[in-house]
Amino acid sequence: MTTPPRGPRRPGEPIRPDATTRRIPRQRPPDPPTQRIRAAQSPADTGATERIAVPQRSLGPMPGPLPQAAPPNASPPPAVRTRNRAWLRQPRSLALIALIVVAAIVGGLAGAELYARHRADSLLVAVAECVVKDGATVSFGVNPPFLWQHVTGHYTNISVVTAGHQVQDAKGMTADVTVSDVRLQGSANSKGTIGALDATLTWTAAGIKDTVAANLPGVGNLVTGVTTDPAAGTLNLEAGSITVSAKPVVTNGDLALQVQSVTGPLAQDTVQTALNGLTDKLNAQYPLGIHADSVEVTADGVVGTFSTRDASIPTADSNACFARL
Repeated sequence: MTTPPRGPRRPGEPIRPDATTRRIPRQRPPDPPTQRIRAAQSPADTGATERIAVPQRSLGPMPGPLPQAAPPNASPPPAVRTRNRAWLRQPRSLALIALIVVAAIVGGLAGAELYARHRADSLLVAVAECVVKDGATVSFGVNPPFLWQHVTGHYTNISVVTAGHQVQDAKGMTADVTVSDVRLQGSANSKGTIGALDATLTWTAAGIKDTVAANLPGVGNLVTGVTTDPAAGTLNLEAGSITVSAKPVVTNGDLALQVQSVTGPLAQDTVQTALNGLTDKLNAQYPLGIHADSVEVTADGVVGTFSTRDASIPTADSNACFARL
């Protein structure tokens, strides 16, 4: 159905939208209810004012005063002291404390033992090397403990082994020495005493040749080799066409070489005199009254046993090697 066009609007007539262009009004949410606020009245109108209390949130109970730090020197409370004493009275606690104390004592003694051994080892090695003019190693007995021996100055057992290059002027000689009952209790004339000293000296055939060559100028240089005859107990010294057979013997505590035979232009007495000079020089070099006890010819050379008893340790004035004792 077609709506007929409308004519001009009359004055005062409300505007009516056409059916085709009519707008649907928006729906707005209802306005919240309004609250009418009354104007404040003056004190004169009300006569008295009313104070509104502001509610406060409960914060719980107020904390007490903060604890103060105890002074540095203050003693612990009685309860703490009681607990400490109770802990100390427990068997396990006492055993632990005892174990710690024992461990500390044992560790201290072990350290002192090692230090004393190192100190004495360095000192006696220096003395031994000075006496034999060769390298040496030293070891000590363990009974009683070495620390006790070092403190008392009484050494029960000392072993010395040389390097084997020489003993004094004897080339190619090795010394294996055992010293017992050493007492370092000095006096004006001695630095102590040695109860017993026993030594085994091993002298090689090659060392004998070198010793003869170094200590018998002129004659010794002619020696080209030394061989041994264990069955006969003799040494054979060869010098070109000359051969000397000599037997090592012990005479009055000295090692000697007795000439058995000489082949060649040299007289036997001349050779014997030369060998006596060599052995006298070697015997005079042994300190502490050391003397020969026995001698044996082996396939490799000569082995001799030497000893001394109740020997006095010389002072530095008589033997500089013992100055460090």
